[in-house]
Amino acid sequence: MNYRTIEDFQKDWNLEGGLTLKVLGALTDESLKQTVSEAQQRTLGDLAWHLVGAIPVLLGAGGLQIDAPNYETPTPTNAAEIADSYRRMSEVAMTALKEQWTDGKLAESLSLFGFIDTTYSGLLSMVVKHQIHHRGQMTILMRQAGVVPPGVYGPNEEESAALRAARDQK
Repeated sequence: MNYRTIEDFQKDWNLEGGLTLKVLGALTDESLKQTVSEAQQRTLGDLAWHLVGAIPVLLGAGGLQIDAPNYETPTPTNAAEIADSYRRMSEVAMTALKEQWTDGKLAESLSLFGFIDTTYSGLLSMVVKHQIHHRGQMTILMRQAGVVPPGVYGPNEEESAALRAARDQK
């Protein structure tokens, strides 16, 4: 997505952030322990916590100053704490963005991490795509942990079945 205004980004972020909160809200404390694989000990909780901590890291790489707590702390064992932290981090980041950047800045060139040439708009797009990427990973791990993930861009399997059943009863 090529954002031309901060407002355009914020509309997209509010949509995607709301979907991320929907997924985070379905997590259980027990599901946070679900590992990616036997060889890869990263957990569902680690991925969820990474979504929180990545916001200030990625936006900070573009020079945005965010008054954020240190999210390099160990992953919480409480799913609600992770969801609440994501909500707070999102709010703080959006406030900082409105205060520090202008629409004109979005078209300016930016070099990230010494090897990614983009624009400030490109950075914002990367932040959104990053959360979508990990949100997809999380929904698979949720199924493996026995948690039904909510539908994101459409109904999930269970929601689709309920819709079909309701339609068939008419």
